[in-house]
Amino acid sequence: MSAVHLEIRGRLAEIRLDNPARLNAFTVGMLDQLAAHLDRIERSPALACVLLTATEARAFCAGADINGWGDLTPAEFARHWVRDGHRVFDRLARLARPTIAVLHAHAFGGGLELAAACDLRVMAPRATIALPEAGIGIVPGWSGTQRLARLLPEPVLKEMALFGRRVPAERALQLGFAAEVSDDPRAAAEAIAAGVCGLSPRAVEIAKSMIHAARGEDRGAMIEALGSAAIAASADRAEGVGAFREKRSPEFPGT
Repeated sequence: MSAVHLEIRGRLAEIRLDNPARLNAFTVGMLDQLAAHLDRIERSPALACVLLTATEARAFCAGADINGWGDLTPAEFARHWVRDGHRVFDRLARLARPTIAVLHAHAFGGGLELAAACDLRVMAPRATIALPEAGIGIVPGWSGTQRLARLLPEPVLKEMALFGRRVPAERALQLGFAAEVSDDPRAAAEAIAAGVCGLSPRAVEIAKSMIHAARGEDRGAMIEALGSAAIAASADRAEGVGAFREKRSPEFPGT
């Protein structure tokens, strides 16, 4: 049974976590389901924005399900569990469409790392964020010490990862981690998404790529993607492809 759902309404896509028995904690199956939904979204150019939501009232996401990794060998834990989470969360971070995480409740561990992979976060006043991994003898494994280090001041990140402190919504807003705190975070996120729908999809996509390249989010791939897009529109590219297909020497115009 799916625990990560995808719903498309016009130009808006919604990915919804639905594993209430485990407070939406991630399993291997949920990672696979999320990856499949991201592939579908990436191949749907009509979409303008993506919301990431959850159905469980008590938590947006409690992290990674300990039943999914607790019995793994050290090699399995590092090679598969950690890498699989990185692969999927990186896919979310690099999605061409703008993404908004709707934190109606707490986001801990992997749940916080999931929200950090989105472009914006809207939080309810009661929501908190935390990295509780040290309390069970592990460390953040899905970018909690890497991507979050670019989004939060170092002392704050250390408060969470080293001292186990929670950061409430209002402080997250002051730190710039949350874009907005609202009694109805879903409605607030939908209002933000509505604004995106009136913008140029291609301009938004390229602006996102440029910002990510500047802050080191998959910089090499972003630079090559932007360069490839520029050359794909050139007369040289058209001549090169045409000459290859016609089995002749190309005569590049240089434009």
